[in-house]
Amino acid sequence: MIRPATLDDVDGLKAAVIAAYAPYADKGVGLPPVAEGLDDDIRDNYVWVAEDRGLILGGVVLVLRDGVAYVANLAVHPIGEGQGLGRKLIDIATSAANDAGYGHVGLSTHKDMTGTQAFYARLGWTETARQGDKVTFTLELT
Repeated sequence: MIRPATLDDVDGLKAAVIAAYAPYADKGVGLPPVAEGLDDDIRDNYVWVAEDRGLILGGVVLVLRDGVAYVANLAVHPIGEGQGLGRKLIDIATSAANDAGYGHVGLSTHKDMTGTQAFYARLGWTETARQGDKVTFTLELT
């Protein structure tokens, strides 16, 4: 089930985010603190979680601010991989941005997260920039 996150979900979402990024961190990929500030995100932005029998398997954070729609975080716990959760979460976020009147959504990922880059490309996102470790993607909404 995918639903809006509440502050009660912070610990579960944090665990899912840490687990999702762990393979990259274990390889020495220099990631920002991806699991910090989730309580603020839930209060200030749009956050959805994928849950199965009380276990948070992933989540997405959508920021709509100053005329810009931005996916700040998308993470799926490894035990939830292969179920289409990443696609479902990103679809919910992009639909919300579209419903709010935004014409496109952006996001960034790390240059060494090539599987993630391929995932976004399969979903129709276009790479728009590379700077340092950051790869930026945009999805045009209809």
